[in-house]
Amino acid sequence: MGSSRELCGKYPSRVMSAPQPQLWLSTPLLKASALLHAGAAIACCARPYLWPWAVGSVAANHVLLAGCGLWPRSTLLGPNWTRLPAQTSARGHIALTIDDGPDPAVTPRVLAMLGEHAARATFFCIGERVARHPELARAIVRHGHAIENHSQRHLHHFSLLGPTAMTREIVEAQETITATVGERPVFFRAPAGLRNPLLQPVLARLGLQLASWTRRGFDTVNRDADAVFARLSRGLRAGDILLLHDGGAARSASGAPVVLDVLPRLLALLRSAELTPVTLRAACGAPPAATGASAER
Repeated sequence: MGSSRELCGKYPSRVMSAPQPQLWLSTPLLKASALLHAGAAIACCARPYLWPWAVGSVAANHVLLAGCGLWPRSTLLGPNWTRLPAQTSARGHIALTIDDGPDPAVTPRVLAMLGEHAARATFFCIGERVARHPELARAIVRHGHAIENHSQRHLHHFSLLGPTAMTREIVEAQETITATVGERPVFFRAPAGLRNPLLQPVLARLGLQLASWTRRGFDTVNRDADAVFARLSRGLRAGDILLLHDGGAARSASGAPVVLDVLPRLLALLRSAELTPVTLRAACGAPPAATGASAER
């Protein structure tokens, strides 16, 4: 998985400097795909009658790559946090991650619940929502939580974007969040967790680490609080990364935010299991979110 420094860079001050670009290393799958494409091209030139086999092999490879992109927890396209580092897990730590906010109708109540349990969470926020609710974004950081990059607009077709459009979505969110709360995100989570092979080179260039989850409650799909809690709590152990949403989509049939029903029960369970919720930044050795003047800007 790499060391904390390799994954998160150096953070010498409260207002973080830009993450350092990382060397992009192709995965074995992508190397094999490149060789397959080259071999298919050579075969078609040297033995034209082989073109159906060559085209079929390339098509099958594209299906495989697409499948990897549609599997949010896959590491076949590049580094991906699906659990906390071993040294953090050994201390009984766990990560609560909350996507799609901030939402003025939900996030303040989520912050209050987290505060009651002295729990820290990582909020993967949408850049446009941060710009729309800057004081709420600053409140997240002021309460000791971390805000990370969930793209600028949360496009449903994010996984179909090319490198230029993908970079624009991520960079705009970086700039929006940094200008609002005074800290640059160091983690990125793709909308719905879906991506393509072009994402990892972009993240490496921007010094961002992809993060998915150990398990999610499917609260935007199921919307039944009991079922969501059961999914998140089943087999719960140190090192897990859990996913909930404070955005408007995760509501029950009655219109109530699912997270507000699930989170108190989940926090109580973590306490009884002696598991401590920490931010992803804390798990990789970065300092806690800014407090005081920098968060009040």
